[in-house]
Amino acid sequence: MPAHSSGPRSVVFDFDYTLADSSLGAHRCVAYAFRQLGLPARAPEEINRTIGHSLTETFRLLAPDADPNLCPEFRDLFLHHAEDVMVDSTKVYNEVPQALRALREAGLTLAIVSTKRRVIIEAILEREGLRCEFAAIVGGEDVTRHKPDPSGLIMALRAMGSDAPQTVYVGDSTVDAETAERAGTRFVATLTGTTTKEMFSAFAVEAFIEHIGELPCVLFDLPSRAAVTAERTER
Repeated sequence: MPAHSSGPRSVVFDFDYTLADSSLGAHRCVAYAFRQLGLPARAPEEINRTIGHSLTETFRLLAPDADPNLCPEFRDLFLHHAEDVMVDSTKVYNEVPQALRALREAGLTLAIVSTKRRVIIEAILEREGLRCEFAAIVGGEDVTRHKPDPSGLIMALRAMGSDAPQTVYVGDSTVDAETAERAGTRFVATLTGTTTKEMFSAFAVEAFIEHIGELPCVLFDLPSRAAVTAERTER
């Protein structure tokens, strides 16, 4: 089945809390880094709320009173421990393989843009037999400015040969929503993370989904970007 002429032609995904749950690995990496730095431990729910942010922002949110000069060391410690624990600690959501196959069979080009390191994402996807589904993967090590800066998303668009108005970015956070807005793509919010529907109120969200398994049906019902823009203008 070819991609619908009025619908999107490519889909870019965030990774954490969108395609997979890596919270256990994040807990372990933060705990390890904070222990090495002599900083007080943080509760799992606090760490969960930082997932998807850059490590610089994660440190700022979790240790607001700490010496900011410790941030580079925190980042190095986190990444070092992630090499040992992150792949095995990450679970891809059950609905993901079937949804990806449906999108690819519909003729859509798929990519991932995440603050997570690309090599870790690739290792997780290889383990699940899903690496071949994606035309491009942009990770935290591939850009100098992280989300919500649109650099990574723009890089993925170029790699896919896709236009922003014909692309949907799928993510779980307001950081993802802002990234899509700044890159000029459409945005679909999945509620598998810690961000509630109400927290997206400042952003243009074309659809909400409970999990990625709902995405194929939602995408094929979306109007064209031109129609959406016209409707908003009329309002």
